[in-house]
Amino acid sequence: MQPFNGNEEEQFRRVYLDYNATTPVEPEVIEAITEALREAWGNPSSSYRPGQKAKEIISQSRESIAKMVGGCSDDIIFMSGGTEANNFVFHTAVKYFWDTYRKAKIHGKEEGPVEMGGALPHIITSNVEHDSINLVAEQLVKEGKAEVTFVPVSKVTARVEVEDVMSAIRPNTCLISIMLANNETGVLMPIAEISQRVQALSKKRGAPRILLHTDAAQAIGKLQVDTKELGVDYLTIVGHKFYAPRIGALYVKGPGVTTPVYPLFFGGGQERNFRPGTENTPMIAGLGKAAELVHRNLERYANGMRETCEYLEQRLEEVFGKEKLHFNSHFSGSKRLPNTCNVSFLGEHLQGRKVLSLCHRLLASVGAACHSDQGDSPSPILLNCGIPPSVAANALRLSVGRGTTKGDVDVVIEDLRAAVQQLEGLS
Repeated sequence: MQPFNGNEEEQFRRVYLDYNATTPVEPEVIEAITEALREAWGNPSSSYRPGQKAKEIISQSRESIAKMVGGCSDDIIFMSGGTEANNFVFHTAVKYFWDTYRKAKIHGKEEGPVEMGGALPHIITSNVEHDSINLVAEQLVKEGKAEVTFVPVSKVTARVEVEDVMSAIRPNTCLISIMLANNETGVLMPIAEISQRVQALSKKRGAPRILLHTDAAQAIGKLQVDTKELGVDYLTIVGHKFYAPRIGALYVKGPGVTTPVYPLFFGGGQERNFRPGTENTPMIAGLGKAAELVHRNLERYANGMRETCEYLEQRLEEVFGKEKLHFNSHFSGSKRLPNTCNVSFLGEHLQGRKVLSLCHRLLASVGAACHSDQGDSPSPILLNCGIPPSVAANALRLSVGRGTTKGDVDVVIEDLRAAVQQLEGLS
């Protein structure tokens, strides 16, 4: 394909390939938000019609989100986004640990945390998590509120291995939090297998119960996410990763009954006192509509993204040659998201940021958006996955979306070809 033609609009068309960072809002979602702003402006706790309309919309959205993840509507708690949801889970786990300790001590039971003589709650996570997990864990350690084990992922598979997680469990372990899909490599983690092993162990050990959480931000809308199959107690839902507005939710298996919930905030009693604050009805309406679209169209979405991503990788190899590329999203024995291609152009002067700075059409990133201030430093995530520093520094994360076409890919390939040739000419 010729990168430019006589059509001026086509000549300057930009191609967005950073859907793992954020997605645009679907037109149907915008319509749902607009309708809620217009018709459901009332306080959902009020008895008059605009308030009751808001309450109905919130209820419908809760049901749609529950269907999307295979849960019950009562299992969904609305949050401001993924960061709040992840913080909420860690806060709950620590509170639950000490509540278990207190109750056991009152009843004189020498089991669980009581027999540990004041040990801190212990949390297990991986060394490739999003900062909204990683930094929360580090802060708990810094404040002396918890012990945390960061289980390293395999440098062969880029996954956290089940046996490594199980080996890290201690008598005072109260939470295991592992992401469902990595945001930079796209690699899927063995959450269901971890859950099965933890549940089997829990039958043999006393309190505290080991709670299991997965941050599903990158997985929802790209692959089937079923909380029953995963066997998790908590699952983080992030709207702006699946064409919804910037709002989120937390799935909790039987909140306050089967699974502990300790609120971060206190206020007017909304969300059954789990997350008080007047509900953001328009954004909740948008989240619900986006969930409905995923539930209805997931297979088509996933197949389309997979086909486009495979074409992207095929064209990269055709144009640049296999010897010039390293796919940082290809790991032996690991499955990955259907839309994610993390690739490095091999060469001394081909750092990812330099390549992108010379691209006139491509809109992409070198890794997680929250690490965008790291300059040419290689991604810690890729380094932890075993990618050599010189290769990791050259990485580009190219993530396709529902509407990305093969024509878009062809535009990107020509843009990258020109950028790489220019950098090589300067060396």
